[in-house]
Amino acid sequence: MAKNRALTKDRLIWMYTHMVRIREFETRVKRTFVEHPGVIRGHTHLGDGAEATIVGALATRENNDLAMPSYRCHGYPLVLGTSPRKMMAEIYGRQDGLCGGFGGSMHLADPQHHFPGTSGIIGQAITHATGAALTAQVKDTGQVIYCFFGDGAAKQGAFFESLNLAAVWKLPIVYILENNHYQAYTHISLEDANYIAGDPLSKKAEAFSMPGVTVDGTDPLKVHSAVQKAAERARSGKGPSLIEAKFYRLSAHGNAITVPPVPTQFPEHEAVEVYGKKAEFAAAVKNDPIPRFRASLVRKGILKNSEVKQIEEKAQAEMQDAVEFAQASPPPRGEEAIKHVYA
Repeated sequence: MAKNRALTKDRLIWMYTHMVRIREFETRVKRTFVEHPGVIRGHTHLGDGAEATIVGALATRENNDLAMPSYRCHGYPLVLGTSPRKMMAEIYGRQDGLCGGFGGSMHLADPQHHFPGTSGIIGQAITHATGAALTAQVKDTGQVIYCFFGDGAAKQGAFFESLNLAAVWKLPIVYILENNHYQAYTHISLEDANYIAGDPLSKKAEAFSMPGVTVDGTDPLKVHSAVQKAAERARSGKGPSLIEAKFYRLSAHGNAITVPPVPTQFPEHEAVEVYGKKAEFAAAVKNDPIPRFRASLVRKGILKNSEVKQIEEKAQAEMQDAVEFAQASPPPRGEEAIKHVYA
């Protein structure tokens, strides 16, 4: 394990801070649909509930390692160092966004911070990340590729093809399957043609002779431990691993379906209204990864309540600033519509 990736007191505080930042960013995006209807066009897929998996996994990476998630992608670049101002402006479709306002929520990209970009196609990140791992191997860059995707993507043909090639070629990649209980609107308990067979889903690794493990995705330390082991294996030339992180998505599949009208209470409305399972959602809220991790850090004396408040207030101010920056940024000019069209 690299020394700078050990779970020191500072590292644990770093992990909690980023979990709070991700949640606050997602909350600001969600509120935009109510406070500024029409500003964000199309669907915006949020990852509140996934913070422990995102941060626990990325806390193991080295400086040049790449993170390549699906279209539910806001949290990862925040951890990697991407400006929340530029992210929010991109989601708002403004000139000062990461991609000049052309990509939007599902197509964020920031190569300078080792975030090559995402795709709105289900499962596409799996093939892209596998290709990036092959590039890293051929060029001997020493990089490990962190590939994140949902449980629904694990039934795509690209999943099986990619894992097969990665295993055959011993590519430096860690596949992190984020099982958030819902494939769009279908719950994991519904074993019909719309879902995918297998429980746990990490068992699918056996078909490719690679390690597979299922972990509690609401516990950043358990995620960190599993991903650290997989990353070390990949970096040493032994090939890929599959990690299934189980948690609960606290928002609906996409925000656009809730407008109008949406009450100002978040995130209760979306999960309850869309899925109609109030008891299920209430249980998930009790298992929310952020207050659980916060309580653990306070109990162990790693953080004081006053320090927790400072972290939360700083995140709130940072993301409010991002919203104001995005609001002030102009939309792309009409003549720029064909600027990035190559065929």
